[in-house]
Amino acid sequence: TEEMSKEQLEQHIHRLREEMEREREERNYFQLERDKINTFWEITKRQLDESKALLRNKDREMEDMEERHQVEIKVYKQKVKHLLYEHQNNITELKADSTLTLKLEQDEHRGKESDLRKDKRSLKIQLKELELSHEDVIKNLKKQHDEAITALRQDSERHAKELQAKYEKKMKVLREELELRRKTEIHEIEERKNGQINTLMKNHEKAFSDIKNYYNDITLNNLALINSLKEQVEEMKKKEERNEKQMSEIQADNKRLKEPLEKAKAEVADLKKQLANYQKDKQSLQSAKARLKVQEQDLKALHWEHEVLEQRFKQVQQERDDLYNKFVSSIHEVQQKAGFKNLLLEKKLLALADVLEKKEAQLNEVLSASNLDATALTVVTRKLEDVLDSKNSAIKDLQYELARVCKAHNDLMRTYEAKLNQFGIPTEELGFRPLESTVGGQPLGQGPAGLVAAPN
Repeated sequence: TEEMSKEQLEQHIHRLREEMEREREERNYFQLERDKINTFWEITKRQLDESKALLRNKDREMEDMEERHQVEIKVYKQKVKHLLYEHQNNITELKADSTLTLKLEQDEHRGKESDLRKDKRSLKIQLKELELSHEDVIKNLKKQHDEAITALRQDSERHAKELQAKYEKKMKVLREELELRRKTEIHEIEERKNGQINTLMKNHEKAFSDIKNYYNDITLNNLALINSLKEQVEEMKKKEERNEKQMSEIQADNKRLKEPLEKAKAEVADLKKQLANYQKDKQSLQSAKARLKVQEQDLKALHWEHEVLEQRFKQVQQERDDLYNKFVSSIHEVQQKAGFKNLLLEKKLLALADVLEKKEAQLNEVLSASNLDATALTVVTRKLEDVLDSKNSAIKDLQYELARVCKAHNDLMRTYEAKLNQFGIPTEELGFRPLESTVGGQPLGQGPAGLVAAPN
């Protein structure tokens, strides 16, 4: 500092003053923080004391509530003992009622069973009569079918033989006529050709002799030869005209013979067609025989199927009778069990409802006589509401179980009626009408028994 100048000293003083001001501000800030912490500590200490006081109060309240809870538990135990005693009395009464109803139902069931056995005997007698009549009808049908098949076979064979003889006779006659006609036409044509050939030969020989005489006599008489040649030329022209006339006549004969030849060819084509028709008839006869064999095989197969169906019919009848007996017994058991369960559940519900009304009245009397404070009264009422909610949930579960059992009973009755309709047994022949169960007069749904909803 001794070596510093005035300006440096002033600057150093200014810097020291700034540091002093900053230190002073920090000291003030720390004092404020200390005051805040002190105030916070006092506030938290006061809150801690208050919370400890509240905790002591709550401990006292918990002890009081525990004592009251023990007292209420004793009261509820006594109530449960009374309820168990009443429940035991109800069970004994229900057992006595159920034994009486069971005896009555057994008597009715024995009577119905005897009636059903009588009906079963009469139905068996009717079934045997129907089977006998059915066998007679089948025998008659077999006999008629065999007779018809033999008659058809004889008619078809006779008709085939007649057709074969008829067409063979026609073929033989046509073959003889055509052969005779062909021979006569050939003979006539040969005669005409031979006549024409002879005339031409004669003419050529005559002309050859004339030419030969002409060449022999040419040296003798040329003029006579020229005259004779002229005469021969005229004769040759005449001969040529005659030959042309003969050729035209021959062509006319050929044309005239051509028409019967075409007719003969047409008749031959018709005979070929008739022969083809004969082959077709023969094939149709063979196919009819094959169809007859197939029908005989089908008839044998139908006989075999008929025997198999008769055996299956007897087996199905036996299964139907067994199912009917099992199902009737099972339906009676299910009805008895379901009715007994329904009665028990309904009586339980009625008894619980009466007990609930009595307990509510007793509770109201106890509350009015106890003169409890507001907090204790709210605690007691809350506990009672919890107990009532649990009882209501138990009642709803019982109602749901009742509805499910009733629905299962109704589903069983519907399947039983469907099976009876499937086996062709009307429900009127049972002797009784199955009753559909309801819960509280409300009809149940059509869903499965496991999906039934509890009634409201």
